[in-house]
Amino acid sequence: MKITTPSQKDYSELVSVWESSVRATHDFLTEQDILFYKPMLADQFFPQVTLKCIKNTDNRILGFIGTAEKNIEMLFIDPDYRGQGVGKKLLTYALNQLGTTKVDVNEQNDQAVGFYQHLGFKVIGRSDKDGMGKPFPLLHMEIHCA
Repeated sequence: MKITTPSQKDYSELVSVWESSVRATHDFLTEQDILFYKPMLADQFFPQVTLKCIKNTDNRILGFIGTAEKNIEMLFIDPDYRGQGVGKKLLTYALNQLGTTKVDVNEQNDQAVGFYQHLGFKVIGRSDKDGMGKPFPLLHMEIHCA
């Protein structure tokens, strides 16, 4: 597994990883919510972040992370590869190579909240709505690196 920078030709695969990851972990989202966010990924969200992905030896994308300044804006793992270190490797890369220290996590996504807490993030605040103004509360988390 190696971390690389995806190109625009990888965007459809990134969207596929996003959708399968969201369906596996975001049980608070409806089908309508997923269909609302999905078309925005490649056109609006991906261009606003620094994207990194992990590919296996077959060049298949196993997960990806998007960062902007010191914030992790997105981290999604193919459900078939969860629990195998893909998320931790991407997060460690973002912390060490990209200087990220903050993340906003959907409060209802217990698995993600637990993942970040396990790796040293602490809750520093909360918002009642997500960045699109939808009623999905966010926990604002931060890590203090030595």
